[in-house]
Amino acid sequence: MRAFNRFYTNLIGALDYSRHLHTPYTLTEARVLYELVHCSQTDAADLRAALSVDAGQLSRMLGRFEKQGLVRREPSTRDGRRLSVRPTPQGREAAEQLEVRSQRAVESLLARVPEPDRDTLTEALRTARAVLDGRGAGRTSAGSGRPRTSVRAPRPGDLGWIVERNAAVYADEFSWDGTYEALVARIVADFAEGHDPQREAAWIAELDGRRAGCVMCVADEAPGTARLRLLLVDPGARGHRLGDRLVDECVGFARRAGYRELVLWTNDVLAAARRIYQRAGFELVKEEPHRSFGHDLVGQDWRLRL
Repeated sequence: MRAFNRFYTNLIGALDYSRHLHTPYTLTEARVLYELVHCSQTDAADLRAALSVDAGQLSRMLGRFEKQGLVRREPSTRDGRRLSVRPTPQGREAAEQLEVRSQRAVESLLARVPEPDRDTLTEALRTARAVLDGRGAGRTSAGSGRPRTSVRAPRPGDLGWIVERNAAVYADEFSWDGTYEALVARIVADFAEGHDPQREAAWIAELDGRRAGCVMCVADEAPGTARLRLLLVDPGARGHRLGDRLVDECVGFARRAGYRELVLWTNDVLAAARRIYQRAGFELVKEEPHRSFGHDLVGQDWRLRL
């Protein structure tokens, strides 16, 4: 941790912030200006608590800002014993200039990072923040709002992730053996090698920028029929309706592609997935016991008329 801190503070010029961004403000002063501009009204006491700044240091800093015409201090409307601090138009302009220069500094830094590595970097930073904040990956802290969810088309590396996560999750939750991983690998390989983008597609769900689920829509052997395959929501991302969103994407795509029906095969032990299919309007049409993946299972065929 300390080694990384030394590396990063040197990389971004934190120890010589004013010269790094060509500004008269120190890093602490710039952060205070940022908070003042991004809050409609801030009491000095709240500002001190939010930034963990020494009370005396903050008071002297705000005094300098006031003399420079950057802020106004007046009794708080919430509590007359407190001081409310508001930025002046001049203060907002100074903060905007700092924002622009900071943005350019980050753009310059990221310009050295190859495009594929930027997603890796972003995901790693989100993970580090979540873990150090005591939230764990993919979960938000109180007051930070709901987690950001999205569904997108696959990017390089995503198809390999589909195989890995399917194998790992089902081995952990149902003790399925390596034959399931082999099945998933064949499905993904067939899709990667020769799918028709007009008739077949795959989707990756994300939670706070992290891969959290997947599904595929492929042409079935029966004419006019599409097949939903490999629906998965990572255990750490459940409870955010990602499964429903993935299935909705699959259903919508199948309709637009002109299929008459969408079918899928699953097993009765996958109760959560079954509820998703039922909410989407699928109907159970067949059940049959079988021995697969090292277990005695009951396979199920479901169908949705489009």
